[in-house]
Amino acid sequence: MRVGLIGYGLSGASFHARLLAAEPAFVLNAVSTRNAEAVARDWPYARVLSVDALLEDPLLELVVVTSPNDSHAALARRALLAGKHVVVEKPFTLDSDEARQLGALAREQNRHLAVFHNRRWDGDFLTVSRLLAEGRLGKLYSFESHFDRLRPQVKKRWKEEAGPGGGLLWDLGAHLVDQSLRLFGLPESVSADLGQQRPGAQAVDWFHLLLRYGELRVILRSGSVVHEPWPRFVLHGEEDAFIKYGLDPQEDQLKAGLLPGADAWGAEPLERHGRLSRGGSVPTERGRYEQFYGQLASALEGKGEVPVTAQSAAEVIRVIEAAQRSASEGRRISLA
Repeated sequence: MRVGLIGYGLSGASFHARLLAAEPAFVLNAVSTRNAEAVARDWPYARVLSVDALLEDPLLELVVVTSPNDSHAALARRALLAGKHVVVEKPFTLDSDEARQLGALAREQNRHLAVFHNRRWDGDFLTVSRLLAEGRLGKLYSFESHFDRLRPQVKKRWKEEAGPGGGLLWDLGAHLVDQSLRLFGLPESVSADLGQQRPGAQAVDWFHLLLRYGELRVILRSGSVVHEPWPRFVLHGEEDAFIKYGLDPQEDQLKAGLLPGADAWGAEPLERHGRLSRGGSVPTERGRYEQFYGQLASALEGKGEVPVTAQSAAEVIRVIEAAQRSASEGRRISLA
């Protein structure tokens, strides 16, 4: 299946292009970008087209949207109306109603629509999911998920600008929210504190979200000036606790040119494994980002569902909207 890629920044070049290359069902045939030299260097057989030409090309069956966040919805809509199957980089849209409308449009067009929430296949998240499914911690009372960075200087790039879709909540927050919803579903309510801490910051560069599920409390946090990162995951249950440091290695591996199938792919060293308070070290599952496009290929052949549905991605946007409203109004927002 011939694929057209819109955008060739970090996401398009390091994630989508390389993961598509690792899946035999797809071939990257065209790219829309201002960086034609990079495409010619990395994928010499791929054509560089304008967005309009790419969307109108009858050869392309799948379009992958990795443009800035505020253009996701419009480009996805255009691609669906052009008869293409579509993958959209997270966050899916900047409005939950718009996300649901795109899901409905995909069904009307009889096209497949998927959202790239790749961190569902982080090795540490897969490990946490397995521990909870096995009941290793007993009844869970608290769940903390941190994704921290040390970037004290504001960079001139759209992700750090004040416009729609900029800031850490839409970037890393979308990952943390999606993982939490996969484990626990929509929360009863959301409370949030959002900050702009660095000198010259125009968009959110720190956030703290509290999601309530009965007795369970879920805390999602991220900051841009964190010299010693917090644990990636901290879970406390009635029977045991689990603590895990360090980030999944797949992003760095893709940037370094390593692809799925390599011996080291998705594997963490022993010293990065998490531990149970009472049960000792817990080997980290291998990360499996390649599963996204593998499952998408199966769905396009009529075998099962797309890896991340528009409906599930719309729920992520709904929680982010509630967090923004909570921070703005200084109160808890119910999602009942």
